[in-house]
Amino acid sequence: MVNSISIFNGLLQATDYGLPAVAGLPTSPMTYQPSYQSQFNLTKIIVIVGLLFVAYMIYSLTASFYQNVQIDKHIRSFEEKNDQLRAENLKKLEDYKYYTSEAYIDKIAKQNLGLVNPGEEVIIITEADTLKFLEEEEKLAAQKRSMANWSNAKKWWVFVFEENPWRY
Repeated sequence: MVNSISIFNGLLQATDYGLPAVAGLPTSPMTYQPSYQSQFNLTKIIVIVGLLFVAYMIYSLTASFYQNVQIDKHIRSFEEKNDQLRAENLKKLEDYKYYTSEAYIDKIAKQNLGLVNPGEEVIIITEADTLKFLEEEEKLAAQKRSMANWSNAKKWWVFVFEENPWRY
């Protein structure tokens, strides 16, 4: 009976109780390897596989997020380009409408061909007329500069009794 206990216990030996060693049984204590060690190895494997799966999922999520950011950037650049093209098309449409309008055709006919609509008169401004106008402008500017040296009483006298542009 003692021998059967020592086999199952692994810590007791038959010689501990003064019994002779039984043939075929080990004389040193048996090292007992419970089944939880094999479960521990399986648990390690499952944890490692799980961590690898989580790492792969994080990598996939990060790659997907980066790809979405890049796609959004391309979409924004295409939208900006579309807005520019839309504005350019509107400007070209307005230019087309202007260049095909009666007003533009009339303007070109008057400038290049010298045509006149019925009831219109052509006025030609010569260089002499332009010089005369410029001289008058210079006289007025000189008069205003000279008025800067006048006293306030003289300015009021001229304003009230001589040159009042707001007088009725």
